Amino acid sequence: MADDIRANVKSLAEHSNGVTRTPAHCYIMHALIIGDRPKLADNYTEDTWLKLRDAVGAIQNSTSIKYNLEELYQAVENLCSYKVSPMLYKQLRQVCEEHVQAQIHQFREYPSVLASTESLDSLSFLKRMNRCWQDHCRQTIMIRSIFLFLDRTYVLQNSLLPSIWDTGLELFRTHIVSDSAVQSRTVDGILEQIERERNGETIDRSLLRSLLGMLADLQVYKDSFEQRFLVETNRLYAAEGQRLMQDRDVPEYLHHVSRRLDEENDRVISYLDQSTQKPLISTVEKQLLGEHMAAILQKGLSNLLDENRVTELTLLYQLFSKVKGGLPVLLQHWREYIKSFGGEIVGTPEKDKDMVQDLLDFKDKMDNVAQRCFNRNETFINAMKEAFESFINKRPNKPAELIAKYVDSKLRAGNKEATEEELERILDKIMIIFRFIHGMFCSFSLLSFFFCLQYMQNQSDPSNIDLTVNILTMGYWPSYTPMDVHLPSEVDVLPGEKELQVSLFQTLVLLMFNEGEEFTVEEIRSATGIEEGELRRTLQSLACGKARVLNKNPRGKDVEDGDRFVFNGDFKHKLFRIKINQIQMKETVEEQVSTTERVFQDRQYQIDAAVVRIMKMRKTLSHNLLVSELYNQLKFPVKPGDLKKRIESLIDRDYMERDKESPNQYHYVA
Repeated sequence: MADDIRANVKSLAEHSNGVTRTPAHCYIMHALIIGDRPKLADNYTEDTWLKLRDAVGAIQNSTSIKYNLEELYQAVENLCSYKVSPMLYKQLRQVCEEHVQAQIHQFREYPSVLASTESLDSLSFLKRMNRCWQDHCRQTIMIRSIFLFLDRTYVLQNSLLPSIWDTGLELFRTHIVSDSAVQSRTVDGILEQIERERNGETIDRSLLRSLLGMLADLQVYKDSFEQRFLVETNRLYAAEGQRLMQDRDVPEYLHHVSRRLDEENDRVISYLDQSTQKPLISTVEKQLLGEHMAAILQKGLSNLLDENRVTELTLLYQLFSKVKGGLPVLLQHWREYIKSFGGEIVGTPEKDKDMVQDLLDFKDKMDNVAQRCFNRNETFINAMKEAFESFINKRPNKPAELIAKYVDSKLRAGNKEATEEELERILDKIMIIFRFIHGMFCSFSLLSFFFCLQYMQNQSDPSNIDLTVNILTMGYWPSYTPMDVHLPSEVDVLPGEKELQVSLFQTLVLLMFNEGEEFTVEEIRSATGIEEGELRRTLQSLACGKARVLNKNPRGKDVEDGDRFVFNGDFKHKLFRIKINQIQMKETVEEQVSTTERVFQDRQYQIDAAVVRIMKMRKTLSHNLLVSELYNQLKFPVKPGDLKKRIESLIDRDYMERDKESPNQYHYVA
């Protein structure tokens, strides 16, 4: 009903003082008077006022009016025409003020609150206040319709006088709402109803909408209600945040915060003033999120990422983006998580076998989170790249070495494990991981070939490049050192219903069983001439793998000197063409050391170039400063002793010289 009244008010009072401020000549008809204006009867003014006062009283008491409304309107116009407007306005204000003053008693004498009926009594008080306000608005509109001529002439011409509607608001504010006891009880009741709704109870929203609209119309909304409302909201959510952070896990807490924010926004739409939305939502976000950002991330971010909780991670990003400083804190924890998780993958030698696949899976997972949950935020994507680059270089050379071996194994398998498109995607992902490595080390010709191709593509005239390439296919892939072996006079294909794809060494061993049924390790070695270590791996692949063409006695995974081998006549396999993979030779410590030395040999040129570049720019530099500059420029680990050797080499080759008085000082030789 309050909305209907305010709609009527707007139609009658488009300006702030309740009347339409248009030129007076639009409302006053000037008639040509011939002769003198007729004089009023002696008691006309008094009798007319009594008639108008009775009509006002009937409106205020909700009884029938004795006179016709048109007659009352004409009476007001007549009084205004005979310069009685000031007295009429004053008397009308006095009558309205007396009526409003009488209304305050129903609130002051309202029964005191009892503990057992507190909620009911508070609600009935609010209903009575709302009924009084609705009646007052309706009465003011009716009274103004009768005194409209006065409102549009005398009041309009005196800008210091409030309109009849504004006068009604002023009187209600002064004598009822501004009463400390009434205002306090009204606001307390409204706050109590809001708290009950926040606790899950159903309340009369239209009642609160009407009462809060009353406070806004009377211009006491902010001072009397909003300040207290925000203080109570802050207190409520501060306590709730502390309690729920201890009782609930992070996903449940995030959904609770989201639900609370939706509820408060709905509250603004339903009955709160629009101006309250910004400070209200800011208060809720501060107490439920801002005060607990670090605790939320420490308690739950790792679990959300480990379990790939896409929905909750998306919600986490959306909520933190609303809080000042939220995204930088989330970014820091996101970066630390990647470093920690990735560091565990790279830094655990026991997991080297699965390192590359784990890195690929981890990168896919983090890419998915950044794309779907973090809204493709460039800052988060760059932080992820920095974190990968940080942890993958904590163990020099090993990740690059394992990546090369992983590529080697994938290309060896060919189309057996993946289609060409899938293999292409795998290689693309591997190259992304490979770019994170400082001083990228390649121990396989394959990666060198990739870089050669990229280099050729970047040249303006590729035809001038002298490049020799060995194409490694499934039929030709040198996995062993060339050696002299004894080939039989005739090479027979293994009879039977199966076709075996085997290496040369495996073929030599299998062909022996055309001449006999059982052989020892020594007999096979003598007949084939295969080196002992290579022979043991070959026998392992034939007798201890998935496709056991030979039977070993005694059984076991390793081949010993006394073992004997018999052709497996009961061999069965679901495939017609069977590939028997050779057992890969494990890299020895000596080979790893040798590989590292070869890598350093390749890097010597980078170190020399860096030293010359620095000295050319600085001209003169001490040894310690030069070493410090080199560590800043070189992207791969290097020992101080190795740097010193390269500096000495450059001195010997006259690129630089020592200072004659200070041996630790170097000068560039132009």
